[in-house]
Amino acid sequence: MSVATWFETFVKNLRMSSDTVDNIAYRYKRITRQLNKDFWESDSDVYHSLYVGSYGRDTDIVTSDIDMLFQLPYKIYERYNNYQGNGQSALLQAVKSSVEKTYKSYMRADGQVLVISFTDGIVFELLPAFINTNNSYTYPDTNNGGNWKNTNPRPEIKEISDKNILWNNNLKKLCRMIRAWKYKWDVPLGGLLIDTLCYNFLSQSEYKAKSYLYYDYITRDFFKYISEIDPNKEYWLSPGARQYVWKKGNFQYKAKQCYNLALEAISKETDYPFTAKTKWRDIYGTKFPS
Repeated sequence: MSVATWFETFVKNLRMSSDTVDNIAYRYKRITRQLNKDFWESDSDVYHSLYVGSYGRDTDIVTSDIDMLFQLPYKIYERYNNYQGNGQSALLQAVKSSVEKTYKSYMRADGQVLVISFTDGIVFELLPAFINTNNSYTYPDTNNGGNWKNTNPRPEIKEISDKNILWNNNLKKLCRMIRAWKYKWDVPLGGLLIDTLCYNFLSQSEYKAKSYLYYDYITRDFFKYISEIDPNKEYWLSPGARQYVWKKGNFQYKAKQCYNLALEAISKETDYPFTAKTKWRDIYGTKFPS
């Protein structure tokens, strides 16, 4: 196996199975239809729903939750905005009551989303939201007595998709690889920050449009890039939407460790391929071929 084949296999191993994708689509449509019945007087299983988060940006891996936004009518916003007490919490409970007509799975309201946990391990995080005139969304936050927040996922989805095409499909693949690193090394990185860092890195990389043959160099250079970020930096701007993306903690030390591991792996690839693959598995975990 060549280095290119190692990384091609690794990237394929990170994808959800077709059965899982089919299950997700089936549940997404059932949830959408029920919410449309209750809030829009419609039987559509398509309208008003949007995949968001890593699944919406197509940067998810096998362990990712499924983030789903459902657009509610503005009259619902008016009702709960004028609510006595925590209207945001009451809104989430109303959405929960609707979904429970279709699914009896364990579900709970958690801050801004309704978490729906299925017995096969798939978890949906459902975000009820209201569309704004600029096509961003207002959504409820039940914390601290309740308030409204804003999100703008569509420009992020589009920008990542556009650049992924321009960069030989490498952007989404790198985003998935770095998710594997996050889980292997327990790195405090949210999904949107991973995608933002990968986007920023590839935008200035000489290998941005290269083949799998260069994925060892891309890995090496990515870890060098993020290891040198000022540890006092608190936020970045997301691709497309330019929303604030706040860090959860520092990642530079673990990135530096993996930069050094990548250097070792690259130095062994020609003469000691088994040792090299072991180093890559130390970085990325068991989805990397042995």
